[in-house]
Amino acid sequence: MNNFFKIKNRMLKAMAASVLLGACGSVFSADDRPNIIVILADDLGYADVGFNNSPDIKTPNLDVLAEKGVKMTSAYAAHAFCGPSRAGLMAGRYPHKFGSQYNLPTSNLSGGLGIPAEETYFSTELQNAGYFTGLIGKWHLGEKAEFHPNNRGFDEFYGFLNGGHHYFPQDFEKRYNEQKARGMNHTIFHYLRPLEHNGKEVKVTQYLTDELSTQATQFIEKADKDNDPFFLFLSYNAPHTPLEATEEDMAQFPHIKDKKRKIYAGMVYALDRGVGQVVETLKKTGQYENTLIVFFSDNGGKPPAGGNNAPLRGRKGDTLEGGFRVPMFFHWPEKIKGGQTYPHIVSALDLYPSFLSLAKVESKKAKKLDGVNVMPAILANKNARPGQSIFAMRHRYGYSDVAIRKDNYKALLFGKNAKWALYDVHNDPAESKDLSKKHPVLLRELVEEGEIWSWQHAEPKWFHIPKEGFDWRELSMPRFHETFSIDGVEQDGGSVTH
Repeated sequence: MNNFFKIKNRMLKAMAASVLLGACGSVFSADDRPNIIVILADDLGYADVGFNNSPDIKTPNLDVLAEKGVKMTSAYAAHAFCGPSRAGLMAGRYPHKFGSQYNLPTSNLSGGLGIPAEETYFSTELQNAGYFTGLIGKWHLGEKAEFHPNNRGFDEFYGFLNGGHHYFPQDFEKRYNEQKARGMNHTIFHYLRPLEHNGKEVKVTQYLTDELSTQATQFIEKADKDNDPFFLFLSYNAPHTPLEATEEDMAQFPHIKDKKRKIYAGMVYALDRGVGQVVETLKKTGQYENTLIVFFSDNGGKPPAGGNNAPLRGRKGDTLEGGFRVPMFFHWPEKIKGGQTYPHIVSALDLYPSFLSLAKVESKKAKKLDGVNVMPAILANKNARPGQSIFAMRHRYGYSDVAIRKDNYKALLFGKNAKWALYDVHNDPAESKDLSKKHPVLLRELVEEGEIWSWQHAEPKWFHIPKEGFDWRELSMPRFHETFSIDGVEQDGGSVTH
């Protein structure tokens, strides 16, 4: 984005903030509104942080924030894998409703596709309300200009547009240059491509997680020079594959003998170190007390790549708890009393309305959000959505896995030729005891809610790989008449193997 557009954006933001604060009266000023930081890990397991009782990985900086804030024990991502999860987070709606059920294509520039521009992101809402906005790290929501972060509510973007990246610059820069020299410009693996800052390629000088952490601290220091509050989306790609950690970070875990687990632990440790840098910068600039930090993962961990979701069943991509139930905390010294645990449902979809409320914004878009403003309930430690359900769905080869959670209970359809099951996941997070025969009416009600929710879905606008699209058409997906048949065929007692 060139300087003209930057200056124009800042002028528009200042005008919008002036109108907003005038409407609010003299009670509020820009300084009354909190800074907001979202720190998103990628494929982090439920049991891979100290504050969730990790048996072998230490995360001292995250643990301090969690202990001084409120820990969520029933927090859920918007989807069970990367792209749709991030789309739901930013748009405040289930990705199924705007055709983003799958990751974007792996082809060059994601095939020119991306999240539709009419899906306003909360970053745009905050930017229009006068917030200085920044994205550091992974995007994965479209690579063409119309989908670029600088055109979707971010004043500053430093990172990569696709779904992942290698970590050591001396390795990925060399491989990128070799492939480019061979004339492979359109087929170069996207995990090797250069990072960018506002559309211009940059040279990375550190291990990638450290690089992103450094850029985050620089953003906070830059924001400190303005009177505006800021929003920072620190979107780490760690500990997503490829498994690459520094020797120094892996040395923190001599007790871990499994090679993949040790590398994974080192990657998490680097992320935690970066969070410590962010906190120190907030304190140094005097912005610590009035900054809300929300930390979570975009989906569950992947055990074959070192992750641990215990005591949850399943893994990334599943509608089992291990697929989309994630570690999360809110930390805000000025407002949130520390040492709390929040046992009620929190969804990543809730961040959109919650942030707009904190920023004193009434959305001008006629857009029905799928989340709720959870801040009043969190501050009072009350259930933010009593009697309201949240949903998850993963399309597979000729069938769909589904989860519907309301209060303590969850209806689950998982596996080909599956039968609906019911679990009390508040007291039984491992989903070990099927209660469908004990509460058949409740199960039927939840399944009916899921079916009504499915009526709002759009056809997928893209598929991650061509074969997924071929299978979708060949097998006449989504076949919801079969999915939501409560009298579905028997399965093998709900056992799960991976």
